[in-house]
Amino acid sequence: MKNQMITSEKLSLLSRRHVLDMLNKSGGGHIGSIYSELDFLSVLYNEVANVYPDNPNNPNRDYIILSKGHAGAGQYAILAELGFFPVEELMTYYQDGSRLQGHSSYLVPGVEISTGSLGHGVSVAVGIALGLKKDHKSNQVYVVLGDGECDEGSVWEAALFAGHHQLDNLTFVIDYNHMQAMGDTKEILDLESLLNKFKAFNFVAVQYDGHDFNMIRKAFSMPHLGRPKAIIFDTIKGKGVSFMEKELLWHYRFPHDGEEYDNAKKELEKESGDK
Repeated sequence: MKNQMITSEKLSLLSRRHVLDMLNKSGGGHIGSIYSELDFLSVLYNEVANVYPDNPNNPNRDYIILSKGHAGAGQYAILAELGFFPVEELMTYYQDGSRLQGHSSYLVPGVEISTGSLGHGVSVAVGIALGLKKDHKSNQVYVVLGDGECDEGSVWEAALFAGHHQLDNLTFVIDYNHMQAMGDTKEILDLESLLNKFKAFNFVAVQYDGHDFNMIRKAFSMPHLGRPKAIIFDTIKGKGVSFMEKELLWHYRFPHDGEEYDNAKKELEKESGDK
């Protein structure tokens, strides 16, 4: 169920700190993409969706699918802090034999499907939503995708299908950090107007600041009005660590021991008030 023991703001910050340590130890990951999603993902898990840490497969749960599976370390950190599995296990991330694989893996409690092939999670989410509607179930389905992922034709095939079938139990959550693996989205394949595109596909579509917690809450509270919903969150790649923000290098780079790791850790500790 919705967590009452920790604020979403605190959950996001703790998750950023976990991710820094996880990627530093593993020597891999996509920290820029992870940091852009953590604020709205924390609100989604902590305040919006019905999730059950003691029983992840509870039939009454809402479904959260991280289609941008390369950012799975952030999802793992949130799940651990909410009690789906021990926090200590986070430090096995990306290690041989660990269930915490580099991309989101269904082996991890709370992860619905393995993702990473961009666009795949979107189609699965639409299928789940349609099945729930046919079974007259009230569960909600949320699928989180990246803006670069929206270059995939399968995303728009799924969106067209969802709009046609009026899947008002489905929410697309787009992490619009305006950057993808090889450059700015505007230069690679311009998505504008992303908001109007989703409206044209018969979605209720809204666009808000993905790092303003009040705006995030407002976005999730917007009604479906009998249609699927698309929330476009304007975010900053690498959010939370100044030298990572809006720097394409940090799509692939992990924080090395020494100055990179130490400076990032200091910034995150300063934000939380720790010494």
